[in-house]
Amino acid sequence: MNYSLDYIAISDRGLVRQNNEDSAYAGPRLLALADGMGGHAAGEVASQLMIARVSKLDDDQPGADLLDALAIACAEGNSSIAEEIEANPVTEGMGTTLTALLFDGERVGLCHVGDSRGYLLRDGELTQITRDDTYVQSLVDEGSLTAEEASVHPQRSLILKALTGRPVEPTLKYREVRKGDRYLLCSDGLSDPVSRETIAEALAEGTPAESANRLVELALRSGGPDNITIIIADVVDASVDTPIQPALAGALGAIDSEAPRPNTSAGRAAAMRPPAEQERAVTTEPAADAPKQRGRWLVATFVVLALVAIAAVATWGWRKNDSMYHLAVEDGVVQVMHGVSGSLLGMSLHSHHQYVCLSDSNEVKLPDPATDREALDCHLLAPEDLAPAARAQLDGLPADSYDEIRGQIGRLADQALPVCLTVEARPGEGDAPADEPAEGSSEAPTAATSEAADGGIGSEPGVNCREVRR
Repeated sequence: MNYSLDYIAISDRGLVRQNNEDSAYAGPRLLALADGMGGHAAGEVASQLMIARVSKLDDDQPGADLLDALAIACAEGNSSIAEEIEANPVTEGMGTTLTALLFDGERVGLCHVGDSRGYLLRDGELTQITRDDTYVQSLVDEGSLTAEEASVHPQRSLILKALTGRPVEPTLKYREVRKGDRYLLCSDGLSDPVSRETIAEALAEGTPAESANRLVELALRSGGPDNITIIIADVVDASVDTPIQPALAGALGAIDSEAPRPNTSAGRAAAMRPPAEQERAVTTEPAADAPKQRGRWLVATFVVLALVAIAAVATWGWRKNDSMYHLAVEDGVVQVMHGVSGSLLGMSLHSHHQYVCLSDSNEVKLPDPATDREALDCHLLAPEDLAPAARAQLDGLPADSYDEIRGQIGRLADQALPVCLTVEARPGEGDAPADEPAEGSSEAPTAATSEAADGGIGSEPGVNCREVRR
């Protein structure tokens, strides 16, 4: 039996952010949400480029393989990001998440990268249908954290997988649909400040539009710390009148002002925010129309998406490099670089700004690069000083403001290996001579052994402990 989707897309930049880096698209066959990242490195450009490419799937023939189509569109969107970074190195560090559902009337294909979320409300029970590509989720999978502990962990936003122009494998899977199913796609601007139980209660009530507005209100009441973007779609009989006009939200919104807020404390707080620079509309509810108009709507939508993306690229392409910083490994140690990585016309776009130095107690120091390294009273942070999961993150950390880079450094320091302790023989202690090397051996006797910070023998620097300056 074939079904249709009754959908809504809505977004709000929240109470803290000055712009909206989320992009969302909802159409008869496609629901897609991208949460841009990178701050000054043009996160909204990355999300726009991704959705502009993925949105073309809404006009594909339903017979196409859903997962193949999603995988190809995701890869092409990622390539668009890579091409933009190459053309405009100042955008180095931008990236985006992607959570998308492609519908064929009987089932949906799911494509997921990052920490945006997909939920299914079926028979009153809410199920998360995506897995967060985050550090804390890996700890939950290992059994080191409970889901409740992960929800308040200080590193819960540390993403292990995102679309930054580098190759990445998305999660792809099929899901059968049933009449009455309600799907929710949302950015972490909703899932972080609002509990799962509260989301379930709000999602179970009203029309898609009423439920979406209620969820935005709940996120604002919780402080609105990030952009809040929501797509809700109900699975209904194909005979039911459903929208044919795509709904755009966030950085791809179609009007120039935010929707009116309800007369609540959160609504009034949102209304009092200073206007964002070049703020785009954050909500558009689709209206049903005759099927013969669908092609014209889609063509117009693709043109708008292309123009918005081009305008955003032109705006962001030459943003000042002075506000950008990033972490890089040079000379075997982690360093803070001023500017973005790469070069333009043969000239480097970054310079050495600070070393990253750790004390025995994991206290972070950031000495000037002119400082004599031998005179430092701390240990310069090297990749091998970090836990394996943290090492893997180094290459993918985005360029951002200096404050954000300080935050990245703090999170890396929290994942440093314990200090290796060296136990040396004291002069005059013991009468027994050092062991003689075996005959034919070239090994010299040693008067010291290493212990891990917990006192265990057999520690190995770079494997289960880190060396520090003594």
